[in-house]
Amino acid sequence: MSFDELQKNIQITFSNRDLLKQAFYHRSYLNEDRTIKESNERLEFLGDSVLSLLTSHHLFTHYPQYPEGILTNIRSSLVKTKTLASVASELKLGDLLFLSKGEEDSGGRKNQSLLADVFEALLGVIYLDQGLDSARTYLETYLFPKAQKLIEDKAYIDFKSHLQEIVQQKVKISPIYKVERSEGPDHDKTFWVDVLSENVVLGSGKGKSKQEAEQSAARAALESKGAI
Repeated sequence: MSFDELQKNIQITFSNRDLLKQAFYHRSYLNEDRTIKESNERLEFLGDSVLSLLTSHHLFTHYPQYPEGILTNIRSSLVKTKTLASVASELKLGDLLFLSKGEEDSGGRKNQSLLADVFEALLGVIYLDQGLDSARTYLETYLFPKAQKLIEDKAYIDFKSHLQEIVQQKVKISPIYKVERSEGPDHDKTFWVDVLSENVVLGSGKGKSKQEAEQSAARAALESKGAI
């Protein structure tokens, strides 16, 4: 994909093309091209703040039935690395990343952390180049529609914390998470995890990180007990 195709896809024509390209400069690339003086990290910092503001406003406006605590959890799920990376993948932002050879060879274009970072950096550019309303439209088109599914799937719940409260009330000891196995290269591993209490398996789950697999296992345990 080219930068022209990106602009056509998201229906934004940037006035500052150099700033747009900067959103895709990973810090590793600065060692490859000494003419590039700045990576996308500052734009990512700005985009993160814009993302927090607009996401908070969207949830506050569209979900008046939820109290502050639940809105906070929904926001955390909506702006977490996995969700942002999925949107970046849909938009093929990874195709445009400028990476060092080492980062390229290690699968950087599919790295969830790098994809989430470039999503935020691009949002920062949209805000600077086009203004807050365009940044809001961009998020309303590509990110905010995922909020309702997160709510329907209860993906905003911290299943580990919920399970811990239940288990500690019964046995006074926190549940233990055990990685049963993992498969895949370092940049694309899948983990299988069991959660146990008093050597009894309460639930099993899998995920693309240990944390995600643990949440999945905790959810399975809670669902088996009818606790969610």
